[in-house]
Amino acid sequence: MLKTLTESFFIYSYQTDANARLRPGALLEIMQEMAGAHAEKLGIGRDMLLAQNLVWVLTRLEVHMTRWPTHAETLTVETFPIPNRRFFFPRYFVFRDAQGQQIGYAGSLWVLLDVKERKMVRPDAIAPYIPDNSDLTAPMGLPAPVSECPADPITGLHEPLYTDLDMNGHVNNTRYLDWCCNALGIETLRTHELRTFAVNFNMEVRPGQSVRTELRRDGDHFSFSGFVNEARHFDVGGVLAPIG
Repeated sequence: MLKTLTESFFIYSYQTDANARLRPGALLEIMQEMAGAHAEKLGIGRDMLLAQNLVWVLTRLEVHMTRWPTHAETLTVETFPIPNRRFFFPRYFVFRDAQGQQIGYAGSLWVLLDVKERKMVRPDAIAPYIPDNSDLTAPMGLPAPVSECPADPITGLHEPLYTDLDMNGHVNNTRYLDWCCNALGIETLRTHELRTFAVNFNMEVRPGQSVRTELRRDGDHFSFSGFVNEARHFDVGGVLAPIG
């Protein structure tokens, strides 16, 4: 059983921002692909689960970066799961540069969703496929819930677009962070970067739903939330730091 999966990624220009740094949303895309690839190797990938009307759904993640990789760098990503906590499957990531220096880490929580009933299911059927990684040291605890900043909100309205959707037919989890970065704005992110951030995925956003967003800033701390009517669908929060 493959306990961990490690792959290296060349950082292409289309993955970077105006500062030639890897976009936070692009990092989440890499994490998403790594999680899917490892699940496939463990025998619990997309096709196997869909045969049982199940899919993996990300519910929470938290990322900490010492520095962001830049264009033409090679980023090495190691990922591994640990045994489930009731309905939740924790998965961790460690990010290293070409010299093997750790430059960041992340934790995530996943659940199994019944695609017909649109509800979580017990993990008993796939728990045996999760390797015993009790000998590995997780780089952090479980991802924390996002705290709303104590500031007046700047509101916006977002209609899901073609490029927001994934093959599950809803807004891809990486897009909420893109929406947040767009709300923070060009001037902020020319001089600052996301040093840490977390995303909580409460409910999916589907085509035709109007999402009311609320951005709050308290110094270098921020939160960004999305609502459909009065239902909270996602929360993003984190800390900005000046680009060194």
